Amino acid sequence: MKKIGLLGGTFDPPHIGHLIIAEEVYRQLSLDEVWFIPSAEPPHKEKATVSTTDRLKMLEVAIDQVEYFSINQIEIERKGKSYTYDTIKALRDSNPEVEFYFIIGADMVEYLPHWYRIDQLVEMVRFVGVTRPDYRLETRYPVIPLDIPGVDISSTLIRERLKNNQSVKYLVPERVEALIKEKGLYG
Repeated sequence: MKKIGLLGGTFDPPHIGHLIIAEEVYRQLSLDEVWFIPSAEPPHKEKATVSTTDRLKMLEVAIDQVEYFSINQIEIERKGKSYTYDTIKALRDSNPEVEFYFIIGADMVEYLPHWYRIDQLVEMVRFVGVTRPDYRLETRYPVIPLDIPGVDISSTLIRERLKNNQSVKYLVPERVEALIKEKGLYG
């Protein structure tokens, strides 16, 4: 059976932390691929600050040199609020030969009891919880815990720095930074 990791998020913008998480889970679990799933409208966050087109382009340039990374636009195509349950159900229906691993940060592990249809969801996908500063990987739900190098970077931090005309060098891939500057995003 093929093993595919799923990393969801707004990717507003995508940053080095996203790439490190995807790479570490790929390697530690011997996955075949990792699919990045940008959300149209996550149920637990505000809408993205830049257009879907710009977020997709940034994500494309962030991962285009890694053959086992790709983008799946299922949540963008669905439009509106996207629940992980609906995404996993649709992915399993269209890919019955795949075992999916849904990658989440330790902050989301703690939030699992509040997820939409969580009891059904844990039967459909394997959750992978990655370490994050100030959070513990403790839950009553089955989660594969993985230690990854600590990188405390967030899209919020990057947007704030860009808004204040501060450098984001080494926080985002060079090509993402160039695209942000070229299009005048977040400034």
